[in-house]
Amino acid sequence: MRRTIATFTACAILFFVMGCATPYPVGTLYTQLELPVAVTANSGTPTKVGTSKCISVLTLVAIGDASIEAAKKDGGITKVHHVDWEVENILGIFGKYKVTVYGE
Repeated sequence: MRRTIATFTACAILFFVMGCATPYPVGTLYTQLELPVAVTANSGTPTKVGTSKCISVLTLVAIGDASIEAAKKDGGITKVHHVDWEVENILGIFGKYKVTVYGE
């Protein structure tokens, strides 16, 4: 019985310590990031900002539209300057994701 518990504990620790390779840093317990998504060749200072959001609950349900197109529509943007991305996730229980588009 002790051997089974020890094996289970070791597997649980490995599961939380080792992760899949991702293009951005991920915290096992908590993640809060602000990262760039894209930059275009459009020069000048962006005068408009649009956002789009989605949420995830228990990694079972995810709802919303966090697309660049939705953020462009929100800000009335036709010419994109750059795009940023924000994420906040707590233990995979609750996650908030936001895309911000800057442009003209």
